[in-house]
Amino acid sequence: MIGHMSAVQAAGVWSGGLILLMVVLSVRVAMTRRRLKVLFGDGGLDEMNVATRAFGNAAEYVPVGIGALILLAVSGYAPWIVHAFGATFFIGRLVHPIGLAGTRRGPSIGRVVGMTLTWLSLLAVALSLIICPHLA
Repeated sequence: MIGHMSAVQAAGVWSGGLILLMVVLSVRVAMTRRRLKVLFGDGGLDEMNVATRAFGNAAEYVPVGIGALILLAVSGYAPWIVHAFGATFFIGRLVHPIGLAGTRRGPSIGRVVGMTLTWLSLLAVALSLIICPHLA
């Protein structure tokens, strides 16, 4: 199925996954708020802070990633390139909140891997769009 997708369809698949991830992280914040009885902010509780930052970090990066997927697709890049970026970015965005939840102080391996995959994938797309538009 993946092999027969257009670049736009590939962008849609990975964008859909990223949107679902945002919903899961948002629901996690709401459930944590309810359980801890925190109406606003983090209530001074580490667990609430972790949940809100996991969502917040995703909210900072996911829109840029979705935009990058769309730009690759409409610029004519091959579907496999869109899939490569989408998979790398998605894995980075998935691993980051897992790593964030597993630690209270300092960077965990999940946070480091998640951010590294996020940054590398965004850097690769940026350079591709700037330097290699002829690859499309």
